[in-house]
This record gives sequence, structure tokens and C-alpha cells, in this order.
Amino acid sequence: MTLKRLTCSLRALLQRRCQITNISSTGLEQPHCISSVYKAGVLIARSYYGAARSTDQADDGSVPVRTVDLRSDTVTKPGPAMRRAMAKAEVGDDVYGEDPTVNELQRQAAQLFGMEDALFVPSGTMSNLIAVMSHCRERGEEIILGEKSHLHIYEQGGSAQCAGVHSCTVRNNPDGTFNLEEVESKIRHGYPDSHYPRTRLIGVENTHNIQGGRVLPLAFLKELRGLADRYDLAVHMDGARLMNAAVALSVHPSEILQHCDSVSVCLSKGLGAPVGCLLGGPREFVQRAVRARKVLGGGMRQAGILAAAGILALNNMVGRLKDDHRNAKTFARALLQADSPLCCVDLSTVETNILRFRVQQPGLTPQEFCTRMEAVTPGEVESLGQGVRVLMFPHVEGSVRAVWHLDVSEEDTELAIRKLNYITHKYREERQSA
Repeated sequence: MTLKRLTCSLRALLQRRCQITNISSTGLEQPHCISSVYKAGVLIARSYYGAARSTDQADDGSVPVRTVDLRSDTVTKPGPAMRRAMAKAEVGDDVYGEDPTVNELQRQAAQLFGMEDALFVPSGTMSNLIAVMSHCRERGEEIILGEKSHLHIYEQGGSAQCAGVHSCTVRNNPDGTFNLEEVESKIRHGYPDSHYPRTRLIGVENTHNIQGGRVLPLAFLKELRGLADRYDLAVHMDGARLMNAAVALSVHPSEILQHCDSVSVCLSKGLGAPVGCLLGGPREFVQRAVRARKVLGGGMRQAGILAAAGILALNNMVGRLKDDHRNAKTFARALLQADSPLCCVDLSTVETNILRFRVQQPGLTPQEFCTRMEAVTPGEVESLGQGVRVLMFPHVEGSVRAVWHLDVSEEDTELAIRKLNYITHKYREERQSA
């Protein structure tokens, strides 16, 4: 059988299975980037990252499916007001410093951060790397980081790969902090001894992603600032979700950042912009950052189209973050209130929009739990009156992570709770009949 005939046969088979389960096959015309899994009578379309597509399926003849996408707050899409702002943005060549919208975004960000200047860059990963390059100006210098920090785990070792900067890790506490005595013990005191790197920078993350969106206490940051000053070290905050931290603490962002030399704040997470990150710090630091951005390929031209979305995000989207925090807490309570709960969570750790919880049934893995939450079965449709696909993914140390954002409403959260209660009931029935 030729490859073309085999592909057609597989597609026909998948379409027949969709009809059996009343799920549309929309989107399966892209087998090069979408793979499909058929499990327990349910068709699940998956992307490169192993997570189901977020598109709702409601074609003629199919059952309506509501998707509640809790994979990350990066999946948000710009709404009509943001798109209008982008379309109307006044632009210029930002590499020449002539884009008025970018300049205004940077001015507003610097004021919000309580810092001298700010720089608009394409991504948080680039922003953190630029910060390391701008603080650590010689190859072989060193940054001290939490072992579970985003900069250490998820950014491809860019500090070493691109900047020639060595990372030294300390153990993260459950709340995202670390022991300052351990930090002090890791500071190199032998410079210019040729055997050792030179400690230049301490990095913190706020809110802390892997630890479940935890907010760093102001008292910890104040003590860290004192330690850094004693040894003439800089402090950089990976503040991808800094605004969530500020809302959770009910303080102005500058009150958090008074203890830091620089900060990286994402616009494309809970604030809902499609692209971009802001790097703030002293004016001389930002001037060095412009040079680092250039060599990394981050110099954009008529970037005002993107900066306009950032301005709207800073002005209109911060206040509503409390809704995401409330919805995450509501779902966390539901995990505990379910009849014979499958999952456990410490409510005191749910501080912002990220919820990290554990599956406590020996026979149910985090992967299977996520698969059940995303799959739609005929029985579910009959019980709930519609299909509900809840997208999450297995996280570190056997946990599951779910993230709330502006595209997940209170109604969506209630639907996710109904789906949770349904699969809990079905799982108990299966166990009893086994």
C-alpha cells in the first residue's frame, strides 16, 4: 500500500471513530503537526507537546464541546479592544528608538516598576538572558539561583550557552524562597583566584512557577537585598507573573521591586498580550541590555503594533488578576469537597492563578487523570448535557498543574468542577465493579 493510500485509510478510520463518539474530526487534516490517540472510546487530538487542542468542536451533527484550557496563562488571545489598539498603533523604527508606542510602553513600565528605565523585548526567556548578560559582563562569572527556578530549568541553560555565565543552585523552599545562609555559603570569595568563577548575581522568581504560583514575602526580599549589598552583588527578579504577586499582596509593584536591581515582567501571560516582555532596571543597565538584545536578534522595527497591546495590558488587565486567583481557589476547594476526592491540595499554598495538586489514588496516574479530564464520552454528554474538555498537564514530582487566566471565566471554572465531579464518580464506579 502506498503512503498516500495509507494516510487516506487512517484518516477515514479516524473520521468513523469520531462519528461513533459524536466528536467532530475538525483539524485532523494536519497529520504532520497533530497526532491522534484513540483510547477508551474517545478520540483525543494532540499537539507536539502532548496536550489536546484547545478548539471547541460544535460542527453540524456533533455534540457541542466546551474547552476550559488550564494548561497555561500563555494561551490567552487578544480581545477586540486589544486588537483595535494594535491596529491603530503609531509606529516607527524601534532600533533607531523612533517607535513612539514602544517608547511610551517603556516609559510607563519604568514608572510602574519604580526604576529608571525599561526595555521591550520579544520574550521572557530573552529578557532573563539579557539581564544575566548585562549584570555579568565577563565570561566565567556566576549567578546563584534556586534549583527549581524557571531560569535554571526551562531556559535551555542560556546563561551558560550564550553568555558564558556559570549557574550555582541553592535549594528552593516550598514557598519559592531559599535559605539565605546557604546562599551566603555559595558566594565565591576567592576572586581573582584563577580556579573559581566570580559571583556577580542572585536570581529570584516571583511568583514561583514550579512551586505553584507562590508569592515571595517582602521580608525575604528585604533580607536578600541586605545580603547582596554586603557582598556587592546584584539581584535580578524573574517577575514573569510579578503583577499576580502585587495583586496577591495588595501592594504596588514598585514596593516589591525596591529590593531588586532588575526585573523581567511578561505581558503575554495573565496580562493577555500576544507577545512581549519588559526588562526594567537602572538606565546604564538598560543601555547595556539594548546591546545584548541586538546580538540575540531581539531588535524589532515597527514594534509599536505589539507595544500597543502591552500598554493596554498594563493599564487594563492588572486589576482583573484577582478573578483568576479567586477561580483557582474555587477549583482547589472543589478538589477537596468532591465525594471521595481523587486529589489532594493544601489550600494555604494557592495564592495566585497557579494550582498545583496531587492525585492520591494509587491506581490513577497524573497522566491518566489529565486524560480523563480532557476526554469527552457519550456518558458525560448525557450526564452533563454537553461535553466539557478540561486541559491540564502532569507537572513535576507527580503533581498536576492548572493555570487560570482571562480566557477562563467563573462559568468555565464551574464547568471544570462539574467535569471533575463526573470523572470522580465514574472512577469510583469502575473501581467498585473491578
